[in-house]
Amino acid sequence: MEGMVHLVPLESKIENKIYPLYVLEEMLKPQGFVIGSNWDYEKGYFDLKIDDEGVYYFLRIPFYAVAGSLDYPGVTVRVDQPFILAHEYKKGYDDEGLGGAFRGAVDQFQTPENPDAEVPEEYIHKGKNYLRDVEKLLLPGS
Repeated sequence: MEGMVHLVPLESKIENKIYPLYVLEEMLKPQGFVIGSNWDYEKGYFDLKIDDEGVYYFLRIPFYAVAGSLDYPGVTVRVDQPFILAHEYKKGYDDEGLGGAFRGAVDQFQTPENPDAEVPEEYIHKGKNYLRDVEKLLLPGS
């Protein structure tokens, strides 16, 4: 394995809420979120990079298509439980000759291998703060 991947689930009021995907994009992209490259026709992720000093830390907001598919204009999605994603990549080269940092950038979107590993409290706190901002955007008055 090129690095360790860990996650910390976060409680959120947006979990299980349903939105048109374009609304989520219009609200979240100006806040720095990007749609992760590891998506398919049924599910995807909004990622916000928190830090990348030897370990990539992201606030990840998963979503699933409930009406249409993700390549369909006007698709409606359900938000799943947000979490902090930490990916510690190894420096060096792998068997294919790809640099570890490059491979780490690709692997950061894979499913975590060890969900029970510790993520520093600092990043959990930052992720919760960003998530509160998202809740204010998506759930006005809450």
